[in-house]
Amino acid sequence: MASLMFTVSTSPLVHPSIRHNAFMPRRCIDQIRLHTTPPIRGCSLSIRSSSSPDTGFTRIDGNKEAKSIRDEIKIEVSRMDASIHVVPGLAVIHVGDRQDSASYVSKKKKACESAGIKSVDVCLPGDSPEEELLKYILIFNEDPSIHGILVQLPLPSHLNEHNILKAINPKKDVDGFHPQNMGLLAMRGREPDFVPCTPKGCIELLHRYNVEMEGKRAVVIGRSNIVGMPVAHLLQNEDATVTTIHSKTKNPEEIAREADILIAAAGQPNMVRGSWIKPGAVVIDVGINHIEDPSAPRGRRLVGDVCYEEACKVASAITPVPGGVGPMTIAMLLSNTLTSAKRIHEFE
Repeated sequence: MASLMFTVSTSPLVHPSIRHNAFMPRRCIDQIRLHTTPPIRGCSLSIRSSSSPDTGFTRIDGNKEAKSIRDEIKIEVSRMDASIHVVPGLAVIHVGDRQDSASYVSKKKKACESAGIKSVDVCLPGDSPEEELLKYILIFNEDPSIHGILVQLPLPSHLNEHNILKAINPKKDVDGFHPQNMGLLAMRGREPDFVPCTPKGCIELLHRYNVEMEGKRAVVIGRSNIVGMPVAHLLQNEDATVTTIHSKTKNPEEIAREADILIAAAGQPNMVRGSWIKPGAVVIDVGINHIEDPSAPRGRRLVGDVCYEEACKVASAITPVPGGVGPMTIAMLLSNTLTSAKRIHEFE
């Protein structure tokens, strides 16, 4: 049986088993991102302040930028509610009991609450049939109080991810993973309704820290549909020259060392060492990895794909983990949800 948690909702189409919570309305903008950076085995943790005047090194603060975006979203949500009595609504469907997914869903819920966005959470058992998941997607597709639908990935192996993502209304696909939105992102001169949140957050951080992308050499480590491929397309749209490193790439260290902008999204803890980084490069670490650490309170700690301690001695700027891309991903999700609500209700 699905367990569901709701936020202030009056929609007649919502399944009766969904419970309600109340979130107050407020204001918004349109940007975000996900992930940060500490070290792993062989990398001691040493995070500097935002900038170091003696070296010129900059720690890219995703927490600060995400808060700024959330504050703007809060104001805009409040304005929308006051003007047309509509509060943006986000539905999140989570299947199974993966700890990392549950933690991320919880953070999304808290972020929605703080921004005044209505949040609806559907929690399904890990052995739920595909039909059960599709049923909820269809309910939310038709629900006028829901403006964004997100299916938490990864899904259990018995579920067909393509079929499920394709079932979401592209106009409510605030995660940006519908084949239509992904396809438009890959086409020059075409605009998808939504861009995937983590890649969007990466680019937003580069903009907010005034990192020039036009004509620069960018290297993306990883080619997943969630981060690697879409962020490569976004960098191309910024007129960067982009190379992707993947599991079959020969001499990845040499290629990475040519990058003015290096984005690591391979899911391999501390894979990128200082020797991989061109002096003065800007590094965006999308990795979120838990490693064993007997000295940590819970026996493990969070690290990125980049060895922070080594990288910060070479790079001109880097995102930490945690506190870098992760908060931006959630901020972008809220931004996409607000944008969807504005489009649907033709609100300026």
